[in-house]
Amino acid sequence: MTNTKAQMVKGIGDSVSREVHKQDISGKDMSDVIGRLLHPNKSINNLDALNKSKYNYSIVPAAGYTLQTAFAGILSANIGYYNYETKDAKLSNIATSITYSEYNQIILPLSANIWFKNGRYNFVSDNRYISYPSSIYGLGGKTDPNKARTINFSGLKLHNRIVKSFSTNWFAGLGLYYDQFWDITVLDPTTKRISNLIQRELGKNETSVGPILNVLYDTRTNQINPDKGMYFNILYRDNFQALGSDNNWQSLVIDTRKYFTFPSNSKNILAIWNLEWLTLSGKIPYLIMPSTGWDDQYNSGRGYIQSRFRGRSMSYFESEYRFGISQNGLFGGVVFANVQSFSGDLSSTYATLLPGYGAGLRLKINKHSRTNICVDYGLGKNGSGGFYVNLGEVF
Repeated sequence: MTNTKAQMVKGIGDSVSREVHKQDISGKDMSDVIGRLLHPNKSINNLDALNKSKYNYSIVPAAGYTLQTAFAGILSANIGYYNYETKDAKLSNIATSITYSEYNQIILPLSANIWFKNGRYNFVSDNRYISYPSSIYGLGGKTDPNKARTINFSGLKLHNRIVKSFSTNWFAGLGLYYDQFWDITVLDPTTKRISNLIQRELGKNETSVGPILNVLYDTRTNQINPDKGMYFNILYRDNFQALGSDNNWQSLVIDTRKYFTFPSNSKNILAIWNLEWLTLSGKIPYLIMPSTGWDDQYNSGRGYIQSRFRGRSMSYFESEYRFGISQNGLFGGVVFANVQSFSGDLSSTYATLLPGYGAGLRLKINKHSRTNICVDYGLGKNGSGGFYVNLGEVF
């Protein structure tokens, strides 16, 4: 699914902020290319001065493609800014978009990651409406790729949390998560008996709501395209029927990301991502189960269609090497490899490893936020493969 993480960012304007962003504005981006075409007689410094502001907005029409959506038209609106003025200030960003796909899917996200009070508080909001004809394959890692079933549903996701610093780069806090799916309908053209079995398993509606506990460690200063630092996030979710959930169930998500400069004298980045997405107890609704491509950014499992694998628990690992192609930083590339595994029930083990791998190109849209358009081609088992387009790095 096409991501909309691009935030167009510059410094606030004081001497500290200029020091923070001195390296961010090296090289060229598409704004420079367009500015040169529109203002051929201006210097690079004068072109940069055309866009100086405390807040930087962007409205970007684009086209994207994933295996799940096919071709899609996207209109994205973004704002990026710094709420405070220290040399280790963390980027705040807000993004929204509207997507309409070849498969008649509608996607309306509104997300925010806001740092305030000199970085002592972090508010994270991930809200999304979807109308989403799509395929499902069953549970576990051994499902048949030729036995996809088509369903349609509408969904609403309201995930909001706030954390407070209790030590350097360590945070803890609370939140409330709400997920609802309705008008779940089996569209599969197979026998009526099979369709009825699937419909009985899924039901017509699914609702989960409950508080979350969050512990976060984050040394990154740029969440759009990190070039160093570490992200470690533990999130415990407890869903209660008393609050409106269909069932009582608990889950735990452990998300770890680390970024290295490699080689040390270069600008190339080795990025590593591990995601452990676990159902601890209770009956979790089918559409909320851990699944390929259903992490918060919808980016896991390049090489496979979204929802290709699903289970009560998911273990995921990915590594990506990011390197420059042009000396001015306008073009770059990546190579990546990942592996995922699922348990179909509490007694199952992660016996089936499902690898994916591929490569991609990067085009720098904004050098102040280091935002790239990312075009990747991923391959998986049994002939699986396809293009993936994102605005902003995958992780």
